[in-house]
Amino acid sequence: MGTHHRTMVVGLLSGCLANRPPLYDPGMVNLRGSSTAGLLVRFTAAGLIVLLSLAALIAFVARQAGTEQATESARQVTFVTAQGVVQPRLDAAVIAGTPAALQAFDAAMRRYVLQGSLVRVKLWNADGKIVYSDEPRLIGASFPLGAEEAEALRIQGSSESEVSDLSRPENRFEVPYKKLLEVYVGVRGTNGEAMLFEAYFQYKAVTDAGQAAWQRFAPPSLGALLVLELVQIPFAWSLARRVQRQQRERERLLRHAVEASDAERRRIAGELHDGVVQELTGLNYALDAMRLGNPTEGQRAGLIADSASRLRGSIGSLRSLLVDIYPPNLAEEGLESALAELAAGLERTGMEVRLETEGAANLPPAVAALLFRAAQEIIRNVASHSGAREVLISAGRSDGRATLVIDDDGRGFDETRLDERSSGGHLGLRSIGDLLAESGGMLTVRAAPGQGTRVEVEVPVG
Repeated sequence: MGTHHRTMVVGLLSGCLANRPPLYDPGMVNLRGSSTAGLLVRFTAAGLIVLLSLAALIAFVARQAGTEQATESARQVTFVTAQGVVQPRLDAAVIAGTPAALQAFDAAMRRYVLQGSLVRVKLWNADGKIVYSDEPRLIGASFPLGAEEAEALRIQGSSESEVSDLSRPENRFEVPYKKLLEVYVGVRGTNGEAMLFEAYFQYKAVTDAGQAAWQRFAPPSLGALLVLELVQIPFAWSLARRVQRQQRERERLLRHAVEASDAERRRIAGELHDGVVQELTGLNYALDAMRLGNPTEGQRAGLIADSASRLRGSIGSLRSLLVDIYPPNLAEEGLESALAELAAGLERTGMEVRLETEGAANLPPAVAALLFRAAQEIIRNVASHSGAREVLISAGRSDGRATLVIDDDGRGFDETRLDERSSGGHLGLRSIGDLLAESGGMLTVRAAPGQGTRVEVEVPVG
């Protein structure tokens, strides 16, 4: 492929790049966050779920505690009854089953023991014989004792409790009560014989005690949790609004970044097409004309000198574009070198540039990168729009802040219309301002029609 054709292909490619649609459509950039009301509803719903879960847990724990307390109370009642009422009356006649003695014992049981939730009593001897019961049909019947019952009978004063097994033969007359708690205590007759006293309580009394404990603890516990939930709602509302604002800010910053990136790509493509490509195309035509014609030695020398000059200009333009596309390594070369490269680009356009970088050395890489990015955008605006003859570029460090000042004597503009210029597509300074604000810095623009423009940048070094 000839030089002429190669140049035309480069021109076509750069033209296509300039007219190519954006890689990202800014209109499609939308970080859809939930509404404040939606976030609050979700927070409240989560709080209510936790509240209900805690309520269920409190109910379970309270009922368990109430049940255990009622069971322990039944054991204490049985123990006191066995020691204070039953044992003193266990004389030889009662143990032997004498009718008169059993009748007197039964009267005492019905007067002092069988009341409230205590509905059945039994008195066993070591052979498993029921010596006495308030149910006369059980007196004299024998049933095998279980291991725990035998243990309680053997150890005087010990007590055990369990839910009655109503399927056992000795409990057949308790079936109508449906569910009972039985407590048995070892006692001794006046003759020293070991006996087992057994009391049966309605289990409903136990569950009612658990329910009462739940009802006693539930209102203050759930009330405190509900108050906590209500107190948290205003804070949740404030937090939701803050999160939503941050989402909108991130969306705005991302949209600006996408728009700025697209504008930068189009600018570089336009500069390639209108600058270097056109220059190389013209140079190609001139060289082809010289090759096809019969120039004199003087014409040839002049064309070569002009071509060399134009190539140097194109190389300078390409170097400027390379700096735009891939900034210098600030960590190694420093901010001064990078600013000098930007200043050289302005000088190639015919402007007189004064560069002052005292105090700009040894800046943290992140701070240097911010200042360079700001300088890059500001100098690009100076080159494109200012029409200035003289430009001051000053960078330094003072009172814990890195500063950058770029002042030109160009045509300036009405600074009150800066927002209008940004909304009209001049997104560079707006994006830089957002970037600096995110880092705790600030960008100030001072301008007036016919009096030039001064842009000041500050970034905290810490």
